[in-house]
Amino acid sequence: MINRRIVFEIHQLQAKGFSCRSIARQLQINRETVAKYLAEPTRMPGTRKKKSSKLDPYQGLIEEMVKECPDVKAPVVLQRIREKGFDGKITIVRDMLRNLRGKTKNRQPFIRFESKPGEQVQVDWGHMGTLSYGENKRKLYALAVLEGYSRMLYVFFSHSQQQEYLHQGLLEAFTYFGGLPGEVLVDNMLTAVTERVGSIIRFNEAFLDFLGTFSITPRACTVRMPQEKGKVENAIKYIRQNFWPLRQFADLADVQQQMRHWLDTVANVRKHHTTGQRPVDRLHGLRPVPDLLPDCRQVCSLLVHKDFGVRFDTNVYTVPPWAIGKHVTLKADTARVSVYFKDRLIACHPRCWDRKQRIELDIHREQVKKIRKKLLRDRQIILFLSLGEVALQYLQQLTDSGLPIRKNITQLLSLQDEYGDSSLLYGLNKAMKKKLYGADYVRNILYQEMTPVCEHPPVRLKQENLNEIRLTTPALADYDSVAIKRRNNND
Repeated sequence: MINRRIVFEIHQLQAKGFSCRSIARQLQINRETVAKYLAEPTRMPGTRKKKSSKLDPYQGLIEEMVKECPDVKAPVVLQRIREKGFDGKITIVRDMLRNLRGKTKNRQPFIRFESKPGEQVQVDWGHMGTLSYGENKRKLYALAVLEGYSRMLYVFFSHSQQQEYLHQGLLEAFTYFGGLPGEVLVDNMLTAVTERVGSIIRFNEAFLDFLGTFSITPRACTVRMPQEKGKVENAIKYIRQNFWPLRQFADLADVQQQMRHWLDTVANVRKHHTTGQRPVDRLHGLRPVPDLLPDCRQVCSLLVHKDFGVRFDTNVYTVPPWAIGKHVTLKADTARVSVYFKDRLIACHPRCWDRKQRIELDIHREQVKKIRKKLLRDRQIILFLSLGEVALQYLQQLTDSGLPIRKNITQLLSLQDEYGDSSLLYGLNKAMKKKLYGADYVRNILYQEMTPVCEHPPVRLKQENLNEIRLTTPALADYDSVAIKRRNNND
């Protein structure tokens, strides 16, 4: 098919006296075509009919994908439409995407630095939006770790870029690669580089301690020289373009699981466009990973509160009730929260990424119930409860306040001996109104307002267990019922 310019040149050459044969030779077209347009000067160049394509049945689906994700790449679209039965190549997919959204901008050239096998891994964080947990959202970050020679990739997801998560991500990457590199190349993140003056670099001490365990050398990129770690930056772009589009995630564990499947089935088994080989086949030269690995979990010391729980990351995690009032050590990663007391594991919970939640084990609640039942079977407590409803309410307040039960009950029974039942009940009532819980508060109230019934201390016996014998306060209604029953029998 010829265009308007060629038609114009045909008539221009004919006006200059050239023959049809000469015009056809100069314009490299057929003589019949020259004769046809000379015979009909106003004839318009014809248009070809559009050929059918294998993509025609999938054009609507592809348009929906582009509408949902304008930057979606051809490999992702190809994966989706192959699931629908498409058996063509990626070339026509790229052509359709190019027609749907126009030509892409020209990319700037950069210098690529190549490393030897096992010599270097490049590390960088990428922000991947947010994940929803109930009504709350948390930022999602991806730590990309790329082995420079093979382009073998590992990606670690977390909701934080703190020091511990950098170490966890690197440790998982080394385990995934099955070996250790000679050096780690990072940018100037604070978790790796704390200060830089010209060529003098001060690395983060915690980062140095972590790498020192594996005899790995840290290396920092030059400021404003992104091409030095261009491989890992391209890997993050690849993640955003190939893994991320058209996916849905339930939580952090689901993201990590889908990423691991994508790494094993797509990213690390594809033929890399630069090396021409699969990363998994090209990976070698790494040093073996030691059997004993460092503990990279987040660590903090916390107090166990009276609700037998510790506060961590806006949530409450329960521990055995015997640990109330003690300081424990909490260690957390992206999956679990473990609580230790003097190097002994006392509780383990799945990590909750929602906020303001209470994560409680049934065994901890059952232990609290058993302790309360055991206290209620104690003789001293039974004697105290014989005072009535007021004593029961005060005992409940003592329990909720986390105060030592037996110690306070023993002191309150001593006040009963000294001041009498009615005075003690008065003191308990007044203490509860003022929300003052403990035998010392009741003693002060009675000392200021009441007169002791017994001015002399009771006789002390040689056998101490006999001194602890107490009798419950009798209910006068019981005597009345006995008297009425006897009178009825006599009548």
